[in-house]
Amino acid sequence: MTKIIKYVIADILRNRMVLVYTLFLLASSFTVFSLEDNSSKGLLSLLNIILIVVPLVSLIFSTIYVYNSAEFVELLVSQPLKRKSIWLSLFSGLAASLSIAFLIGAGIPLLIYQANMIGFTMIMVGIMLSIIFVSIALLATVNTRDKAKGIGVAVMLWLYFSLLFDGFVLFLLFQFADYPLEKPMIAVSALNPIDLSRILILLQLDVSAMMGYTGAVFKDFFGTSTGLIFSVTILFLWIALPVWFSTRQFNTKDL
Repeated sequence: MTKIIKYVIADILRNRMVLVYTLFLLASSFTVFSLEDNSSKGLLSLLNIILIVVPLVSLIFSTIYVYNSAEFVELLVSQPLKRKSIWLSLFSGLAASLSIAFLIGAGIPLLIYQANMIGFTMIMVGIMLSIIFVSIALLATVNTRDKAKGIGVAVMLWLYFSLLFDGFVLFLLFQFADYPLEKPMIAVSALNPIDLSRILILLQLDVSAMMGYTGAVFKDFFGTSTGLIFSVTILFLWIALPVWFSTRQFNTKDL
């Protein structure tokens, strides 16, 4: 299992798309901090980049890589290896490689300009988002044989989590504006790892004051140790559940 993980990591880190992704994050991070005289504004700008680019690259790249590695996976399956070990090795290699790319691209500038709790939280959130969307990508690929269809599913998932989910939440807020929905919104935010990550960072930056009563409710919950434990637990579930379902399906899949 360790040999497979090392091979996958070495193979991915040589990939041009990963190198471009790392350089893009590195250039964007240094540019954002250099142009903004206020570090909080720089963090907000970088947060927007991370919340859009990291899920997109993690989803699309992982989906394409799994489809392109179909023959390699079939070769491994023909060996006296457990399917569970093969699939988890593939996941671990992808997650580790994209996490390393994020650490180099965004982690280094954050440690240089924001070596504090906010900076460390943003690095943690970026790594967890990378791993979460790798796990979602693996679940999508194991359920779809056709490569073009699988990539289309990955793009639609990114659109849903990045754009459509927020539109759905706004629609609910407008439709039920007469009801106190602030507390139920805490539960709804758990359904989207991107939204949950955004709330965690914004509360650290104390931008919640601009969000009115909803921001105050979020701060009262997510700003406590209970809220932090809840957030981290939900993010770990977003990693564990898709990996568990995809592993179960890969074990019985006819290759």
